[in-house]
Amino acid sequence: MQYIVTGGKRLEGKIRASGNKNSVFPCVAAALLTNEEVILENISNLRDTKVLIQILEKLGTKVNWDGSTLKLQTNQISHTTLPQDLMGKLRGSMVLVGAILARMGKVHFYHPGGDIIGQRSIETHLECFKNLGVSLKRDDIEFNLSFPDERNNGDCVIFLSESSVTACENIILAASLGKKKVIVKNCPKEPHILDLCKMLVQMGAKIDGIGGDTLEIQGVEKLSGTKFKIGIDYIEIGTYAVAAAITGGEVTIENLDSTDLDPVLEPLKRFGISVDLNGDKVTFSAERLKAIPKITTNIWPGFPTDLMSAAIVLATQCKGVTLCHDWMYESRMFFIDKLISMGANVTLADPHRVFVYGPDRLKGRNLETPDIRAGMALVLAGLIARGKSVINQAELIERGYEDVVGKLKSLGADIERVE
Repeated sequence: MQYIVTGGKRLEGKIRASGNKNSVFPCVAAALLTNEEVILENISNLRDTKVLIQILEKLGTKVNWDGSTLKLQTNQISHTTLPQDLMGKLRGSMVLVGAILARMGKVHFYHPGGDIIGQRSIETHLECFKNLGVSLKRDDIEFNLSFPDERNNGDCVIFLSESSVTACENIILAASLGKKKVIVKNCPKEPHILDLCKMLVQMGAKIDGIGGDTLEIQGVEKLSGTKFKIGIDYIEIGTYAVAAAITGGEVTIENLDSTDLDPVLEPLKRFGISVDLNGDKVTFSAERLKAIPKITTNIWPGFPTDLMSAAIVLATQCKGVTLCHDWMYESRMFFIDKLISMGANVTLADPHRVFVYGPDRLKGRNLETPDIRAGMALVLAGLIARGKSVINQAELIERGYEDVVGKLKSLGADIERVE
């Protein structure tokens, strides 16, 4: 699939915020913890969501997906093996492991796939499971986890040596059923962790310390069904903020909720982006963009790693030099050769840092999409490039961004989707 983008159009108008892609995985996994119906609202129509649903259907879940509402009911999990072919497409499928383990006492799975932005080990997950008293057997990329016949019901304290979001989600899911009290320290605080905890509490889970560094989870015998609304996609919001600024436009995003957007908006303001937050909507524009000395990703509430690629494109349009530093993923920066081919003045300092010298007038090019976030960054670059840009492997972008072409066209962009 290709996106064909002709640059030079000013973006203007209104769009609705999509649901948080990264909340979908753990919240869908939580639905496996009960035999009652779970209704999830504000679900984004993404390729990754479709793969996740295919996995659930293979596990025996009844699925009804109507618009942005997803209804799930798992009367019983038909088997405890996660399909290798589908896990290979979706890193987020890893959170299903904790849920199946909690409900069935065992799970068989394979190393998950996903983006190739760096070495994304599951060792933190495995160590956490072992700390829960789970037996582990592994053979290359194949894993078997199981609780002993008589589970240890004493307290368990787990310190996350790496503040891994998905590992934390897995432990929360695995610990929600049973009699054990599990204390998790050094917890990440991303909005999708909060979504998962709030949903589980609605289902009857006992979780204290939500939003803090330490969670205390007292397992319960049974969880019930619930209706829960997924939070907004703050990565999408930051991306369209950049799109508005670099095209000299004005874009309003509606359907906001209580999600804290400061970690996204405050760094963007430093570049000269105007942010008008008014109730459930926010408007972005920029009169004059300016370089900042340095922008660094961090765990929440730091600047999100998933926005770094877009921030690099933003920096190409700012007067001065910006150091962009992402210490999390060693391949995050390896799409800059494509920006350089478009005329950007970017220097790779090492796998985690680039210097961006701006402003630069970009030219349209034929480009390959390396991963979800870099692919969307290339779309942003295409919006301001002279001439036509062809973004190949655009299906990767649609794994993480809902209705990219439809939303951009509604804002005035010249973009087409070609199968």
